[in-house]
Amino acid sequence: MIEDKNREKTSLEKLGEFGLIAHLTKDYPVHHKSTIKAIGDDAAVLDFNSKKTVVSTDLLIEGIHFDLSYMPLKHLGYKAVMVNLSDIYAMNAIATQITVSLAVSNRFPLEALEELYAGIRLACKTYGVDLIGGDTTSSKTGMLLSVTAIGEAEEKDITYRSGAKANDLLVVTGDLGGAYMGLQVLEREKEVFKVNPNSQPDLDPYSYIIERQLKPEARKDMVTLLQKLDVLPTSMIDISDGLSSEILHLCKNSTVGCNLYEDKIPLDPTVISSCEEFHMDSTMVALSGGEDYELLFTIDQSDFDKIKGNPNLTVIGHMTNADQGAHLITRAETKIPLTAQGWNSFNNS
Repeated sequence: MIEDKNREKTSLEKLGEFGLIAHLTKDYPVHHKSTIKAIGDDAAVLDFNSKKTVVSTDLLIEGIHFDLSYMPLKHLGYKAVMVNLSDIYAMNAIATQITVSLAVSNRFPLEALEELYAGIRLACKTYGVDLIGGDTTSSKTGMLLSVTAIGEAEEKDITYRSGAKANDLLVVTGDLGGAYMGLQVLEREKEVFKVNPNSQPDLDPYSYIIERQLKPEARKDMVTLLQKLDVLPTSMIDISDGLSSEILHLCKNSTVGCNLYEDKIPLDPTVISSCEEFHMDSTMVALSGGEDYELLFTIDQSDFDKIKGNPNLTVIGHMTNADQGAHLITRAETKIPLTAQGWNSFNNS
């Protein structure tokens, strides 16, 4: 969408808080019977009958979690929802509702927030979730965006981080490292633009990894696929902070060790070529990059035949007894202890 720079901008002060909420949330249909009352009262009302409710929330802060010099507001709205839906799917549950809270400085006119909510609306439509509330306020430090996701599941289907057993297989969806390498390309082009604002980067060769960074997709499809395959994971987590960090979370919570095989880690060819271009090790990028929002889970070995050959799923290792520790088995068959070197906002602030 090309912005009309001559179009008059609408100050948020003209609308006020309640007028702004009404304006931004007027076109959100209700998808779920469990949504009894959405936006428009002091609280939303939900009815899940006999199912269990799962809730997750994330806070995204400008300058820490996103850079608006290359993150379009529509993409930001979409991604903010994905970050939270991914946590719900990592519980083997289905997301049903979200709330969105927003703090913005006076540099953002109404039209900018309309773009942000267009992305939120697209995410709600694509993933079938209801926007049921939130909050808006002013900020002196740019934009802060908080999304809370709510989901439902039968109690027997909910999967925690704590159920893995020694000899369980370690499985991952999709491929890894793309989001981090997409970020490297965007950061590079940002620096080029600072030097030469007239430069026109050719981003076509990087379209896959840039999309992985700017418009990730949460893996609702994998929750449905596992149900169809009659596979109930013994533990599960989403990959937001890097593969090694997430594996260590499973190991700690389940009191097990792990052997991860380097040659089994799924990498897209674009990730491999961009790692070569940036002189980065693709394995380290997959281990520590983060923001892939794939699902990492363990299954009993008896379920292997059910997932064998499925192009969406890759067995990358197996769990061991806790006293054996967590290790990466390299292509040269060297055993290296796994360490958590993923994203830490407190080290980047």
